This record gives sequence, C-alpha cells and structure tokens, in this order.
Amino acid sequence: MDLSLSLSCTVRANKFNFSSIKEVLAKSNEVKAGDLLAGISATSELERVAAKQVLSELSLQALRNHPVVPYEDDAITRLIDDSLDAKAWLKIKNWTVAELREFILQAETTEIDAIKYALTGEMAAAVTKLMSNLDLISAAKKCQVVASANSSLGLSGVLGSRLQPNHPADSAQGILASIYEGLSYGIGDAVIGINPVHDTPESVERLLHLTDKVIDRLQIPTQNCILSHVTTQMRAIENGAPAGLIFQSIAGTEKGNTAFGITLEMLTDAKNLGLAKCKNKGGKPMYFETGQGSELSSRSNNDADQVTLEARCYAMARTFDPFLVNDVCGFIGPEYLADGRQMIRAGLEDHFMGKLLGVPMGIDACYTNHMEADQNDLENLSVLLVAAGVNYFMGVPMGDDVMLGYQTTSYHDVASLRELMNCAPAPEFEKWLEERGLMKNRKLTDKAGDAASFF
Repeated sequence: MDLSLSLSCTVRANKFNFSSIKEVLAKSNEVKAGDLLAGISATSELERVAAKQVLSELSLQALRNHPVVPYEDDAITRLIDDSLDAKAWLKIKNWTVAELREFILQAETTEIDAIKYALTGEMAAAVTKLMSNLDLISAAKKCQVVASANSSLGLSGVLGSRLQPNHPADSAQGILASIYEGLSYGIGDAVIGINPVHDTPESVERLLHLTDKVIDRLQIPTQNCILSHVTTQMRAIENGAPAGLIFQSIAGTEKGNTAFGITLEMLTDAKNLGLAKCKNKGGKPMYFETGQGSELSSRSNNDADQVTLEARCYAMARTFDPFLVNDVCGFIGPEYLADGRQMIRAGLEDHFMGKLLGVPMGIDACYTNHMEADQNDLENLSVLLVAAGVNYFMGVPMGDDVMLGYQTTSYHDVASLRELMNCAPAPEFEKWLEERGLMKNRKLTDKAGDAASFF
C-alpha cells in the first residue's frame, strides 16, 4: 500500500482503518446482496459513512495507481489504463473524488465529454458511491451518448427499445408473431434481438435469415442480432448469414471474461468481422450486455465490489465503440441484488456509470420471481431511467420472457413511457412508423397492436 495514502477516518468517536483502496471502494458501496455474500461489505452504517468519507478525499491519481485488479495481472486493467486520454488526464489527475462529483453535477454536457475518456472504471464507481439516486439521475441526464447504426439512439427526447421476441422452442411462427406485435406498438428501433435456445451456427443462421427477411420486406430502419456466444455468431456470419450487430456478455475482469469463454482478441476479431460484413450503416457492429454480480458468480471478482467491477465493464466496452450496451439489472438473481430497492439503485448506478464513461447505455429493467421485487419496482425504475435519459429498454410480450423466465418491460410499458415522458422512437424509426400509419405526432394510432397491418 502507498504509505502516503490516508485510509483512516473517525466517525462519532469510532476510528475506522481500511487496508486498501479496494476495501474502501467495497465498504462505501450501498447495501448489495453480492457484497454481503462475498464478505466485503461494510459491517455497519457507521463504517459505510467512514468509507465514503475516506473515498471522497482520495485523488483520481490514487485510484489509477491502485486498480482493484493489478495492471500486471489483468488484461482488462491494461486495456482501460492504456487507452486513457492522456491530455484530459493531466487536467483531472489531482482532483479528489469529491471534486469530481461536484464537477459532474455542475458541468455542462460538453465539459463532461471533455474528461470522460480520462476516467477508469474505478473512478466512475467511486464517484457513484458518493451520489444519491437523484444525483445519479441528474448527472446521467447530462452525460448524453448518441450512437447510430441503421437507427440513431441517445438523442434528446428519444427512447429506444429492443424488440425481444424470444421463444422457448425457437419457433419461427412464435417469433414472427411476437415481432409483428412488437412492431405495431413501435418497438424495435434499437434492435430485433433474440436469445436463442440452441447455441449453434445453424440455429443462429436460421434466426438471422428469419429476422432479416422481416426487416428487408418491411424496410425497417433497424438491425437484427442473435444473442448467442460471439464465436457462434461469427461462424454464422462467415457462412453468409445477414446480421446487423454482434453480441457478447462481458465481465470486468480477465478471469470473468475467461468464464464467458472470451478474450479481448476474440472481441477485436468480432468487431472487424462486423465492420466488414454486418448490415450496419453507422459502422458500430458491437452489442454488449453486463450485470452486477457476474464476476462473483464465476469467482472472478478478486475481492472487489460489484459496482466497481460493473464500471470496469463499461470502460472496457467503450474501447470497442459499441452501438448498444445494456445492464440486466435484476436478472442475475437475489444473491447479488436481493430486492426492488437494490435493483432500482443498481439500475441508476449502472446507467450513470456507463454514460459517464462514454457508453450508449440501455437498461433491462427487470427482476426474477425469486427476488423480493415486483412490477411496481420495475415500473418505478423505468420512470426514473427515462428521466435520466436512458437510451433504450427491452420490449417483451406482456413483459414476461417465457424463454429466459424473468420479468421485464413490455411493449405496452415502452409505449406508455414514451407518451408519459414525451419521448419518441429513433427518428428514422419514427418516420417509418408514421409512413405505416402506426404513429402520428409522437402518439400511436388506432392501428397500434394490430399485427395484421403488416400483411
């Protein structure tokens, strides 16, 4: 440990001593089931307050010098550190975390843009731990990240949606029924993305051709993606299957990514393949998914807290210039986020951290049925995220994914949120909906919900 660091604090005559910056980061985190399971959480609210106080006084230089996984041990740490904006770093390296927080809450969007590529995941996580939920909403609203493929997301007043027509048997008929219903509600401007039951090149090829035919026949300004392992998608694309995006789940440590069966070199190859062969006008072929707790679930967390590791995912993802990134905030289970309160906090944290680090963030506002969460928690989080400027949500028939077995936002939820918060789909997609008679003046017409209009 750097002996020049002060990692002690006294609160109400109780002195707390922390052994490392990694411990400070963990114990300053809001209560999360995953940190409790890992045995790294604060043992009392007093200790949490003390950790926050110590964290607020740390410099960004100290956080860069002490990543939660050492530079020499981890390819993700090296990628993030080596890719930092050197000029912007000179401006902020002596700031404390408290000063970074004050800057973000007072700055304009362009000022935040000027420093975001000088921030590591540890820095984004640190400032997040000093923020209230309202802080996270207010700050994220200013961290606008616009991305374009065949549609454009992240613009002010735009709320996108992934059309997620999963089927427990990968039935073409069932998938198509869900696609047409979703399109009739204005869903699908982010991507038509299917989680396949069978992770084989043949299955992925079939589903890519199926979705591409719909997009081509109806001339929809969107992109398709089959969310299998990245290598399976690459084989399908190399065999001639038409894809708009290439997907992969990622983790915030090298060991975590090894557990997913991926390397940085593999993702680089996927991006290059996507640039060469994906049907993607914007030249952004990558789609990443994350979720707090994934590293702990694969025993690759290196005793670091789940918020910090999640932020490292976004710092890693931005080096691949993705079109979509989303956090499945309540999908991994109650071992990591126990209830609705933790789910809401995690969704706001992750959206802010991703946007601060320059990633085009969407959120899968969701929960599993063995969590202490319900539809009201999901809807509360959804409204808060729209206020925060989230890029996109999931769209699932009735919000019930019958293949993955979890609850998320429905076609109706996204339509209602757009109307309530005066938001529109991606501009290219909105124009397409208007031409089909499905939307007028940012509102769905009487044709909404009638899939027969596509035949």
